[in-house]
Amino acid sequence: CPDTHSGEGEVEKYLNGGNMISSSPEELCTSLFEMLASTKSDDELQNELFELLGPEGFEMISVLLQRRSSIVDTLLSIPADRINYPPDGSRKGSGGEGSSKPTYGCQVTIQSGKEKEIMKMHRREEKRERKRGERRWDDTDSSSDLYFDPKEMRAQREQALLTARRSPVLSRERVYERIRYPNVYDCYAEATKTSAFIGGAKLMLPEGIKRENNKMYEEVTIPPSDPMSIGFEEKPIYISELDEVGQLVFKGMQRLNRIQSIVFETAYNTNENLLICAPTGAGKTNIAMLTVLHEIRQHLQPGGVIKKDEFKIVYVAPMKALAAEMTNYFSKRLEPLGIAVKELTGDMQLTKGEILRTQMLVTTPEKWDVVTRKSVGDVALSQIVKLLILDEVHLLHEDRGPVLESLVARTLRQVESTQSMIRILGLSATLPNYLDVASFLHVNPYIGLFYFDSRFRPVPLGQSFVGIKTTNKIQQLHDMEEVCYEKVLEQIRNGHQVMVFVHARNATVRTAMGLIEMAKNRGESSFFQPDHGPDYGQCEKSIQRSRNKQMKEMFPDGFGIHHAGMLRADRSLMESMFSRGYLKVLCCTATLAWGVNLPAHAVIIKGTQIYDAKRGTLVDLGILDVMQIFGRAGRPQFDKYGEGTIITAHDKLSHYLTLLTQQNPIESQFLETMADNLNAEVSLGTVTNVEEAVRWLSYTYLYIRMRANPLVYGINHKAYQMDPGLEMYRKELVVMAARKLDKARMIRFEERTGYFASTDLGRTASHFYIKYNTMETFNELFNSQKTEADILSIVSKAEEFEQVKVRDEEMEELEQMQCNYCELPAAGGVENGYGKINILLQTYIGRGEVDSFSLISDLSYVAQNAARIVRALFEIALRKRWPTMTYRLLNLCKVIDKRLWGFAHPLRQFSILPHNVLARLEEKKLTVDKLKDMQKDEIGHMLHHVNIGLKVKQCVHQIPSILMEATIQPITRTVLRVRLQITPDFQWHDQCHGSVGEPWWLWVEDPINDHIYHSEYLLLQKKQVVSGEPQQVVFTIPIFEPMPSQYYIKAVSDRWLGSEAVCIINFQHLILPERHPPHTELLDLQPLPITALGNPEYESLYKFTHFNPIQTQIFHTLYHTDTNVLLGAPTGSGKTIAAELAMFRVFNQYPTSKVSVVSIHPSMLTGDVTPDMRAIAAADLIVTTPEKWDGVSRSWQNRSYVQKVAILIIDEIHLLGEDRGPVLEVIVSRTNFISSHTNKTVRVVGLSTALANARDLADWLGIGQVGLFNFRPSVRPVPLEVHIHGFPGQHYCPRMASMNKPVFQAIRSHSPAKPVLIFVSSRRQTRLTALDLIAFLATEDDPKQWLHQDETQMTDIIATVRESNLKLTLAFGIGMHHAGLHERDRKTVEELFVNCKIQILIATSTLAWGVNFPAHLVIVKGTEYYDGKTRRYVDYPITDVLQMMGRAGRPQYDDQGKAVILVHDIKKDFYKKFLYEPFPVESSLLGVLSDHLNAEIAAGTITSKQDAMDYITWTYFFRRLVMNPSYYSLDDISHETINKYLSNLVERSLRDLECSYCMEIGEDDCTIEALTYGRISSYYYLKHQTVRMFKERLRAELPIQDILSVLTDAEEYGELPVRHNEDQLNSELAQRLPLQVNPHSYDSAHTKTHLLLQAHFSRAQLPCSDYGTDTKTVLDNAIRICQAMLDVAANEGWLVTALSICNLVQMIVQGRWLNDSSILTLPTIEQQHLYLFRWSSKGGKGGARGFHGPIEGLPELIATCEGREHTFAAIVGEELQPHQISQAWSFLSNLPVVEVRLSVKGWWEGCGEQTERPLPAAGGKLRDDRSWLDVHADQEYVLQVSLRRINTGQQRRKQDSKAQAPRFPKNKDEGWFLVLGEVERRELLAVKRIGYCRHRSTISLAFYTPEKTGKCIYTLYLMSDSYLGLDQQYDLHLNVTPACIAAQVNSEVTEAMGGMSVK
Repeated sequence: CPDTHSGEGEVEKYLNGGNMISSSPEELCTSLFEMLASTKSDDELQNELFELLGPEGFEMISVLLQRRSSIVDTLLSIPADRINYPPDGSRKGSGGEGSSKPTYGCQVTIQSGKEKEIMKMHRREEKRERKRGERRWDDTDSSSDLYFDPKEMRAQREQALLTARRSPVLSRERVYERIRYPNVYDCYAEATKTSAFIGGAKLMLPEGIKRENNKMYEEVTIPPSDPMSIGFEEKPIYISELDEVGQLVFKGMQRLNRIQSIVFETAYNTNENLLICAPTGAGKTNIAMLTVLHEIRQHLQPGGVIKKDEFKIVYVAPMKALAAEMTNYFSKRLEPLGIAVKELTGDMQLTKGEILRTQMLVTTPEKWDVVTRKSVGDVALSQIVKLLILDEVHLLHEDRGPVLESLVARTLRQVESTQSMIRILGLSATLPNYLDVASFLHVNPYIGLFYFDSRFRPVPLGQSFVGIKTTNKIQQLHDMEEVCYEKVLEQIRNGHQVMVFVHARNATVRTAMGLIEMAKNRGESSFFQPDHGPDYGQCEKSIQRSRNKQMKEMFPDGFGIHHAGMLRADRSLMESMFSRGYLKVLCCTATLAWGVNLPAHAVIIKGTQIYDAKRGTLVDLGILDVMQIFGRAGRPQFDKYGEGTIITAHDKLSHYLTLLTQQNPIESQFLETMADNLNAEVSLGTVTNVEEAVRWLSYTYLYIRMRANPLVYGINHKAYQMDPGLEMYRKELVVMAARKLDKARMIRFEERTGYFASTDLGRTASHFYIKYNTMETFNELFNSQKTEADILSIVSKAEEFEQVKVRDEEMEELEQMQCNYCELPAAGGVENGYGKINILLQTYIGRGEVDSFSLISDLSYVAQNAARIVRALFEIALRKRWPTMTYRLLNLCKVIDKRLWGFAHPLRQFSILPHNVLARLEEKKLTVDKLKDMQKDEIGHMLHHVNIGLKVKQCVHQIPSILMEATIQPITRTVLRVRLQITPDFQWHDQCHGSVGEPWWLWVEDPINDHIYHSEYLLLQKKQVVSGEPQQVVFTIPIFEPMPSQYYIKAVSDRWLGSEAVCIINFQHLILPERHPPHTELLDLQPLPITALGNPEYESLYKFTHFNPIQTQIFHTLYHTDTNVLLGAPTGSGKTIAAELAMFRVFNQYPTSKVSVVSIHPSMLTGDVTPDMRAIAAADLIVTTPEKWDGVSRSWQNRSYVQKVAILIIDEIHLLGEDRGPVLEVIVSRTNFISSHTNKTVRVVGLSTALANARDLADWLGIGQVGLFNFRPSVRPVPLEVHIHGFPGQHYCPRMASMNKPVFQAIRSHSPAKPVLIFVSSRRQTRLTALDLIAFLATEDDPKQWLHQDETQMTDIIATVRESNLKLTLAFGIGMHHAGLHERDRKTVEELFVNCKIQILIATSTLAWGVNFPAHLVIVKGTEYYDGKTRRYVDYPITDVLQMMGRAGRPQYDDQGKAVILVHDIKKDFYKKFLYEPFPVESSLLGVLSDHLNAEIAAGTITSKQDAMDYITWTYFFRRLVMNPSYYSLDDISHETINKYLSNLVERSLRDLECSYCMEIGEDDCTIEALTYGRISSYYYLKHQTVRMFKERLRAELPIQDILSVLTDAEEYGELPVRHNEDQLNSELAQRLPLQVNPHSYDSAHTKTHLLLQAHFSRAQLPCSDYGTDTKTVLDNAIRICQAMLDVAANEGWLVTALSICNLVQMIVQGRWLNDSSILTLPTIEQQHLYLFRWSSKGGKGGARGFHGPIEGLPELIATCEGREHTFAAIVGEELQPHQISQAWSFLSNLPVVEVRLSVKGWWEGCGEQTERPLPAAGGKLRDDRSWLDVHADQEYVLQVSLRRINTGQQRRKQDSKAQAPRFPKNKDEGWFLVLGEVERRELLAVKRIGYCRHRSTISLAFYTPEKTGKCIYTLYLMSDSYLGLDQQYDLHLNVTPACIAAQVNSEVTEAMGGMSVK
């Protein structure tokens, strides 16, 4: 080979000349070669070479360039194994720099029958070989050992890595062939190969093979390889050396095997991706286990707790059988760790809950693909997968390869986009191009690539391949039997057992019988007979018991059979017989190899044709199966080696040889399914344009192979050189696929921009795994008029079934099936493929019998796929809104699922009913409804089967059925709101219904136009069914004029045949509301300057110079008149200023009056029952919530400041229609009422968004022509452009998640640099949305593009933030805002956003009301929120959505605002309508009328039924009742009807109140009298139901825990939100708290309240920040409710209960249990510090007054310290820091210490006037008369209690009357309860509440003395309302003397005079 050598010689010469000292010959040659082999022209090269070599190398350059082409070609053509080895014989690489890869694959394939020619070729080839070999040895002598071995060149290595990833140097040459990787043990690449011709193909085979060639067959035998010698650094890993987790899991194993030990370090202690190629049976499963353990160990908390909800592990196994086996293996092993492993395959569906509770899922590629296709949303799932194990990766080149590719690509892209860590572990059999697969799985070849060849098999394997030569089918079968028999016999003679694998169930029997036959004919059957061991007889008996007759016949001959069609028991029997050695030969199907680990010394595969139902023909046995079967050869404990034989046809011989000696690189099959996979990604939202799709393709195996082997994929050499990254080619592929999809309407593809958008059709196809061609067929054939028969024929034409062929031998049977089982005409008949499918499907439904084997497997294939396809059709019909079709298809789905025709009796769905009974039911036509009405005995008689009655009856009641009741309310003339109440009406039985819920489909159809107006999916939860509680569904539907006669609401069960319900909506009596009057036109006025205010002080408040057009138009009316005003204008049009104008008028005209602003979302005055009255009396402007103002103005008669209010400004008055609307209604009605009574008018100004029915509101507010301004929604200071996008998906979370990408795109397109507000429904959503946006940013060029502030400054700001997620998002310029954040964090975020430092703010909907942060773009992400009370997602009020949109457009900066609204697709129409035309406001007073009536009755404004009627006429409700009667279910609007309607209403409400003990109706059935409970309810603003519950549940002596339950069951707490999955959190919280709650009510608001209060007392850790906010809400109301309870107890005179309630109040304020030591209320002091206080002061400093003895509570502590901080410090100094001490001390020293003096005031006999007598000191002797105070019986006295506060420590500031309550969310005044009671009778005599006691105060408590004389003791309790442990009690010793008339009279007169009220 002179050329090369001349090159090499030149190099030598040059270097010997002393040039380039630094480089060795190898390096130089390498670089020269790379240059010569490049694509540059000679001239360019000349320059480069000159630069490299310098002038001395000139002659060398010319030599090289002349011979350039020949040098390159020569080097490229030297095969790898020709390049000589260095003298030491250690081979570093397989060949040198220039080696091409060994010639894999069939390079010359001649398939001619003529053996002669082949042999000629063969000889010629061998000669050539020999020549080459000789030349090679000559070379060695002639050249100085110069081989291209770049081992020193580290840099080269790294380069190669990059190159392998990006672009190859030359297309023919693979770079990696020359790199030596640390963990690759590949003898094939290194060993010399001999080439041979076998079966007509040239192959390279390992050395040492034997060949035999005779008439009948050709046989190639590859001997077993010697095991690999142990390397010196290899050491086995012993299980005992592992950590605890490892030892638990590998219990019972001694040590890991060799492979596992080599991989151990990387698998168990790193996070690297791995690819492990090893022979079958080498223990790969345990390697998977090592990675699983590594993952588990990452989630191990100290203390051995595994955080199971943080991770999921997914194991993808190619076969269901394998999945089942793996599930068993892993769950057994992982059980000790409590890790749940579940199988998720086509057979094993899991519910969402089960998936959540499982840590490891074993699944098939298809199933996992489906899950992840849907899963953006199962955030639950795909986001927390941390480890993905792919078993059998070499499947990439089979049909199912593309599924793996799309999975891996999806996972890798997720890793990159979300920056999350997902580890991938690929397990595969040995395959040739492992480096391709490694780079596809992103495995680092230096660390994570492990390749073990067959030397690592636990038992070495000898393989022999037999090719039968005859082409005659019959002869071939015969020859195979013959060869098979010989092989079997040979093994048996050597004393081995054999497994013979065949490929059909019935073939097992045939083969076994055939072999027995042959043995008998040849007289060799004795060899096969089993040796009779000790338990042989036992075994024989058990075999005889089996029902399988062939099995019984064969056993004595030593043969057995095994296939999946046998019973599990029989299969186990065969397995155990074989392993005991009683069976010599086992004939089985491949399932044995997959499912059960049963090895034998020898395995024989007889025939390689296997029937594939999917393809409908015989196909070659897959390499996977062959490897798996061969993996069963050799029993690890007994054999030195195993033997595998494969008997096939001669033409297939080379095929299997190449496969098993790995000469074919595995290629990608991705192109075939490209369209489907692209569609899946588009509908997932991960690919949105061509560019992304091209990027997505670069993650596939296809891409890696296309660049390695472009020709296979139809890319010619030139194209490849032009485009080495294949960008253009990938784009071409994408565009082609996209055009196809666009044509099929599966995506929308805009070629101009390259954007993709998914469609319903495409999403359906993706979710149901429907192929593109099938969708084409559907588009063509499917319409709304098809019958069931048509549908079946459409389904049978699906591409999924294309391969199913019709065979002649089946015709007859198919015809029979058509006659017997086909209920519908089968189009296409027997002779067509699709006809066959149709017949099979109908046979499946009719449960027909099938005989022939091929039909059985076709049948199961059809059944599996048809169900899925029909489901997809059902979704398509539903989306196209075709009711009849939808109904038909849903039924068909169930027909296929249940295998019952629709006309069958529904009871056939119960397997427990016997067949004859069902037949009789059908014959007697006993429908389900009839059966429901019959008695069980009747049924028994009818069926001639007495005892069955009960069973039938039970079944009938288990068929799901529901009752529906619909009420309709017209909202406008075109929109109806439907409220549907669904009540379950069946018995729940877990075996029939599962444990979750029954799914239903619900739709509203218009029968005349055949159209669905609304549809939804509904899950009736088990709880609801068991309790029978109704479920409410609310939706809106359009209505058209002229009105149709009726619509139907249909509910159909998703699973059960014959279970459906219909509800008719009748429009006969529907009265549509009146048309709405037009809007106020905006006049074209000159903008008014602010100087028009005429007051410089006012003007200085405004930053602008002119009012906007709306303000200009209303200025005069507001500022210069006193009329009531209603202003309706869109959000953001400056209504607040309008309110200010009205205030200025009051300040100008009526300086002494007050302004009251009532706002639904205030940020100011709210809080305790009565805010500080003095503060209100002094204020000019009162801002309050409706509830507060309602509470205050209820007793307006005796509150002068309420009467002083001159103007009431009501913000957001359009909220009348929402939950809190009634309060607004009552306030305004009451204001108008007050005005009419005091003759002093109060001006009312209402502000609202644009209204539809403003006139009604105006009438109600008393506004005439002037004063009503109602502008149209489009009159905005900044015009708004709105985009509405619908998103599919029944489930909320997945739907939200699928919106994230569109949100990102909306920001990119509408507002790339201006501020953006995103509204979401929950705190969790703020976090998830932010994290997803960050993930999308990560793929951008500038990920911090939304941060408009210097990063270092930002870092400083972030350091001050508390919330961890917020720290992360702020760094990217994204803020989050919700109530769960700390106040300071919220402020920080607001600042940053307002100053445009961060561009994005993600907020919960509350922000829309609270603060005005306008933004350029507003995105409303989802328009529903989770309502804890009804436990489902409900829609935002439309007003909220308008309010959010109103935040778009910043008046000073933007010329237009943008709003993007993302909604559930079924609500899109509704929002389209109402976002542009205003929404009419209806009243919602009806629901809460009784409470408001009660308030008026208690206040005395309503004293009779007539008053109540009049009161209602003041309300807005009354106005609307007349305008939209149907809405309030009023039949017509005649005077009489309305009167009757209202009086019924009043009667109903009053009856409710009477039941709640709030009032009573007089005897004349007209007058009304308020009772104490009514007053309590009104005063404390409680619902009457709550007071009623107090009355019924409070008892005389209740312990505190019972009072706590009564408190938490108050109606007010029913509103507390129980969010999604919080029932889980509640049950966990309950485990840690002392008091039990009802375990079935964790999702109830009351239970949650109970738990939150307990946690507050126990100071327990709350599960999340939401719970903190919820606790605040609970505590806010608790005091008020407790005070009401106290009043109830006092009213009943229950002393014990009253004191307990006082204690409960103290517990609530201090957040400790009553039985805790009161010292624990000191801040910083915890349980573990209490021992410090157990000391006794040992004299010394204590002084005379000092307290001695152990300190049990606060009073002793106060006494001990005597106001000296250092005394306290001395006690606690050991444990606390100085700052903690001072904190505790400031609390302690400010505690109130109160001294009490008592005296009694009253009349005594013989005293002429009222006198006051001091009570004797309690310490007196009881026997001593002087200790008793004499009083007269049955007379009123007044107890004077004088309190004096002796405050130790610092003097408190005057105004500081607030209690110290660090655990209580609001400021609370310190106060006391005085309770006077008689302990013996446990009776409460008087109670009084006192406020803050400053220095001295005297309180009078009136009480009556007992009627009977003698001594009695009363006790006075002084209970704190803020502190635990500071209560005092005093005994009053009274000596009761006989009554004295004079004194009694006097005391009564005094009372009348002084008007002393008793309270």
